Amino acid sequence: MPRMLDVSDDVRAEIGDAEADRLLAGENAPGTYDCTSCRTPGDSEQERTSTVLFIGDETAVLAFAHSTCLPSQVVQVSEEQLQGAVRSITGDGGAPAAAPAPTPSPAVQSIPGQAVPEPAVLGVTSGLVLIAGELHPALVVEPTGPIARPGSTGGFDEFLTLLVEQGFTPTAQVSEVPRVLHGWSVLLAMGQLHAVLQPGTVGAGQVAWWQAHQPLHVTDSWRAAANKTNSVLVFAAPAGTIGRQPREDLLRDALDKAAANGLLVGAAMPLAGT
Repeated sequence: MPRMLDVSDDVRAEIGDAEADRLLAGENAPGTYDCTSCRTPGDSEQERTSTVLFIGDETAVLAFAHSTCLPSQVVQVSEEQLQGAVRSITGDGGAPAAAPAPTPSPAVQSIPGQAVPEPAVLGVTSGLVLIAGELHPALVVEPTGPIARPGSTGGFDEFLTLLVEQGFTPTAQVSEVPRVLHGWSVLLAMGQLHAVLQPGTVGAGQVAWWQAHQPLHVTDSWRAAANKTNSVLVFAAPAGTIGRQPREDLLRDALDKAAANGLLVGAAMPLAGT
């Protein structure tokens, strides 16, 4: 029986036309499934369903999600992450647990363009930010060292300049929600933070601007706020500006100081997943 499946061009390119057609015809697609994002049951015979292809270093896993939770896409992950996804999808070990306490979750990812001998990495911290009386889910991005323009030999830190060129907005004070940065999104899958996605080259899908080495746990309150607003605020500051603050009130103080000193940019990004 034909399925109500969404198979993106990127997924089709990876699995081939023949396999994609078999999925759409219902030959290799399950009727019922557990959504890889929200972990609740879905039925591809009754509701729009996305095919999500997780690709690791050596293997790949095709999963299914409610179209309202995730679009059909290819997600690049490490082999370790992929094995964790397999265990979660097959029910071996159960779904990943939510973070037990409301503390920020740091992670790093190598990026190009560093101007220091050791590669600079992006540190990402999650937290709730109060703006105009409403709590907003936020990610705070800070590199461990200066970020130079690719190809530059001057050694200047151009991290904020590069982000402004990408559409981030200079933030003089954290008193209003920054404007939406179209084409970017924050990817949650299986209830965990996986990546910040940016537009790819012309004709290609989104690619990871930042990707967690291992999926990051976020608190229930952070995820609830993200589901309520369907967006995530992403703030960025140069190396040494914010630091890894142990509490959300201290994180907010650091953001306010960075903004007052002209060292903060921000953007609102749609939430992909739940």
